[in-house]
Amino acid sequence: MSRREEVAKRDEELLAQLGYKQEFKREFTPLEVFGVAFNVIGLFPSLASVLVYAIPNGGPVAMVWGWAVASVFILCIGLSIAELASAAPTAGGVYFWTHSFASPRWRNLLCWVVGYVNTVGYIAGLASVDWSCAIQITAAASVGSGQTYIATNAQTYGIYVAILLSHALLCCLATSVLARMQRIYTTINICLCFAVIVGLPIATPKQYMNTARFALGSFDNLYGWPDGFAFVLSLLTPLWTVSAFDASVHISEEASNAATAVPWAIVCSNIIATLLGWAINVTLTFCMGTDMGYLLSSPIGQPMAQIFFSSFGQNGTLVLWAFVVIAQYMMGSSCLLVASRQIFAYSRDRALPLSGILCRVNKSASAPVNAVWFAVICAILLGLLAFAGTQAISAIFPLAINALYTAYSITIAARWLGNSNFRRGPFHLGILSLPISIIAVLFMAFMSIIFLFPIMPGPSATTMNYTVVVLGGILGLSLVWYYLPMYGGIHWFVGPVPNIGKRDGDNPYFVTQDESREKSTIKA
Repeated sequence: MSRREEVAKRDEELLAQLGYKQEFKREFTPLEVFGVAFNVIGLFPSLASVLVYAIPNGGPVAMVWGWAVASVFILCIGLSIAELASAAPTAGGVYFWTHSFASPRWRNLLCWVVGYVNTVGYIAGLASVDWSCAIQITAAASVGSGQTYIATNAQTYGIYVAILLSHALLCCLATSVLARMQRIYTTINICLCFAVIVGLPIATPKQYMNTARFALGSFDNLYGWPDGFAFVLSLLTPLWTVSAFDASVHISEEASNAATAVPWAIVCSNIIATLLGWAINVTLTFCMGTDMGYLLSSPIGQPMAQIFFSSFGQNGTLVLWAFVVIAQYMMGSSCLLVASRQIFAYSRDRALPLSGILCRVNKSASAPVNAVWFAVICAILLGLLAFAGTQAISAIFPLAINALYTAYSITIAARWLGNSNFRRGPFHLGILSLPISIIAVLFMAFMSIIFLFPIMPGPSATTMNYTVVVLGGILGLSLVWYYLPMYGGIHWFVGPVPNIGKRDGDNPYFVTQDESREKSTIKA
């Protein structure tokens, strides 16, 4: 038996211990698993999308030192998730772990909540990435027109829908194709980062070059919050950029040597992204001029594009910005790939509406095609917030973070507070596991509250942060469905449903509760 066959056999045996049969082809190599984790982060295009949160809430100080502070906590969260991923590498990820770790009294409810917020988080993440891509395309049109073109909400939404539909077609391709594409995505992402770090200082005219005193020490507060609180609000930029820590977990059933490849992909992508991101921020603060207000209000409508325009001119900006758009588009493709696997896994365990349809795997592509289209349709509907105003659609950015942080916090806390017999995998933190977990959970709980605040004090209907409305509404509806008399999940949801030993075509609903509960603890 070859080395590759031995690894494949171990992967399949571990998945069987977790209760599931092998339904996907394990086409993702460790490098490509890292690619998924890094490309979902989509470092430079992500930073370009949310730079608007750092500039008015601290400016250079927030960009440089806010990123550095956030990086410490980002690493703690990533390490905690990586340790769990090594113990139980399954597409269900955080909701599977929650059910395994939580006490019997609460595990079904917590699993239900975590599964829904994780699903919502990835759909919101997909929406925010593709909406940003649409904004970047309209920014390119503005630059190309001499800043005379200003897109309407309807035009931007049309571009957004077109991007989503193209991503759906792309993610219906064979798993082997999607795996190889991650290498291309990763190469473009990393090259783009270095092109900016090296090229921007060379191209920037002297009038836009800043002193070290300004670049590393100037604090610009444009929205009126107290300086300390404004600095905390600026952390949305690094935290949204380097998020989705469990992205590679959701393709673990398609990954070779998943128990090792997945956790290391999480850790390495986080470290590389935070270091490169800090270098990009330092570069930007030296090359963006001193007028923070103009960066936010320029006719181009995109702060990063305005920085490029001031440094590279119209033609240079269009060339470089084309690669930013391409990288953002690739990021959206990876986000849909991950979101579809989360939807597939949660449907396999019967929790979503239309689960019997959404959990089907297309045999020719070895991909959950129905789950792909479900994610796209939900994202299209979420994008309708654009017609309610700029702040309404902006809610999808903190919504994605808050949903994912809620899921991660519950899962990590359940590991330590529940009745589980956690058995660590090849990747583990040893005696540092508990303190790192505590730091991660406390930080996520704190920031989840912060990100519900509006962008400025005394908000009106147009400046309100609608994250609490959207996330609260979704959570409320999921709980109503769970406790619905006679038909609610409390009467039939038992957490992860083992399907090992089933034949193709077997009905996934013919599983007893006793059979389901047999896998309620992790065997690794």
